[in-house]
Amino acid sequence: MYDNDKIRTLRIKKEDWDKKINKTCERFPERKKAFKTDSNIPVERIYTPVETDGLSYEEHLGFPGDYPYTRGVQPNMYRGRLWTMRQYAGFGSAAETNERFKYLLDQGQTGLSVAFDLPTQIGYDSDHSLARGEIGKVGVAIDSLEDIEALFDGIPLDKVSTSMTINSPAAVILAMYIAMAEKQGVTPAQLNGTIQNDILKEYVARGTYIFPPKPSMRLITDIFAYCAENVPNWNTISISGYHIREAGSTAVQEIAFTLADGIAYVDAAIKVGLDVDDFAPRLSFFFNAHLNFFEEVAKFRAARRIWAKIMKERFGAKNPKSLMLRFHTQTAGCTLTAQQPDTNIMRVAYQALSAVLGGTQSLHTNSRDEALALPSQPSVLIALRTQQLIGYEIGVTDTVDPLGGSYFIEALTDKIEEDVMTYINKIDDMGGAVKAIEEGFMQREIHHSAYTYQLEIETGERVVIGVNKFITDTEMPKDLLKVNPAVANQQVDKLKKLQETRDHRLVAETLRNLRSVALSSENIMPSIIEAVKAYATLGEICGILREVFGEYQQQVIL
Repeated sequence: MYDNDKIRTLRIKKEDWDKKINKTCERFPERKKAFKTDSNIPVERIYTPVETDGLSYEEHLGFPGDYPYTRGVQPNMYRGRLWTMRQYAGFGSAAETNERFKYLLDQGQTGLSVAFDLPTQIGYDSDHSLARGEIGKVGVAIDSLEDIEALFDGIPLDKVSTSMTINSPAAVILAMYIAMAEKQGVTPAQLNGTIQNDILKEYVARGTYIFPPKPSMRLITDIFAYCAENVPNWNTISISGYHIREAGSTAVQEIAFTLADGIAYVDAAIKVGLDVDDFAPRLSFFFNAHLNFFEEVAKFRAARRIWAKIMKERFGAKNPKSLMLRFHTQTAGCTLTAQQPDTNIMRVAYQALSAVLGGTQSLHTNSRDEALALPSQPSVLIALRTQQLIGYEIGVTDTVDPLGGSYFIEALTDKIEEDVMTYINKIDDMGGAVKAIEEGFMQREIHHSAYTYQLEIETGERVVIGVNKFITDTEMPKDLLKVNPAVANQQVDKLKKLQETRDHRLVAETLRNLRSVALSSENIMPSIIEAVKAYATLGEICGILREVFGEYQQQVIL
């Protein structure tokens, strides 16, 4: 027997949703496009179980753009605008990476994503003894504002959105970006982009930390406060499950630990006096698209729903944008194989498709040769074309949330939500994410999952094509990218020249001021911006902060 009252209520909600879409189309006429299949069958904007009277009532999922956002954060999703195609890139010198950026933009990439080398990630200049052998190897070397200027030379920052994967020195790199934009004539209010700025996952999964948790959290909340007032369109953190998954977690652990970290950041910001609705709309997330296709789709949908409920029920957020989990996705680097590397093209395509069907706002597709080296230009082009093919050729963007209502997808979404909340409740009982990290809880859970996964590969229970099944002899690709060893010496020489020619008095003065502010409770961002404008180096600034804050020593987790 049908529940006609519920059906009537949902039909009214559908009419409200249609009005919202029509308003969007009035502002953006290009979004009125009609969609159809190759057989000229019209494709509706959305499909629900209440389109006609003859359908039995089932619990409704809600509409895209409506709380709790299970079906997407925007009403029109990709029918209005595709996700940002943001290929992660960086190697060698700033000038070399600038060339790669311009090549990708010419090929249709719609946003930039910067990879930094390891010395930069841990706050050392290229002339530091610990930087030897790592300069420009896994990303671009950035020592000063001069390098950032070269990195974005000829790229209009008021027209391009930039994501920067940097955590412990995030405040310094963001300060350089702001200072460099001003030199271009672009105001902070015109900037769009994201700084990863997620230190908690560094203690759990990745290891590029500098300072202990307490001062690290102070740096993060200072960025929140500064950007809320001065850089309003900037995403001040990208809370990352990607590296948690790369370290070996399950999909459930990836979401649970990431959202637990998110809760810790919101708690910290509120404790220093920020209003949740002043900073929460600029929080963003970063997830991994792994191999189990339907689980990945359900994972993204569950994450949106859980975060919306947390922000509304736990933190009392009122602004709808505070409730929306917006996320960037990267395909899973840990699934790429050195054996039969062309097979990685298919792995990446399916992973990217799961991210799109899960409703991502931004996507990076890995390249086929990344298990062997940094991606070559031909491989990067295939990776970008993979995204473009999904977006323009195969029809999956013609309707919103095309898998919504699938018995399998909805059951998986519900189960993932249940299991994630079990973890979050356990972490809450321990005293929150920081306490759980200090006690090694998250690390042990990830280590156990990673061990189990690897054991399944080694026993053959989990098939990996080219590794433990369908093995063939594979020739090494001939076009692997190699970073020129001369880059290291050139970078050090460039740094030395800068140090000789800059205003020494001004640098010393700004660094003294930075030390004074770091010892106080003032917001640290203005003093960092002042220092980078004087061409104080990343290493000098982080050196001052090391002296004031100390350095974090990783505990042995048994």
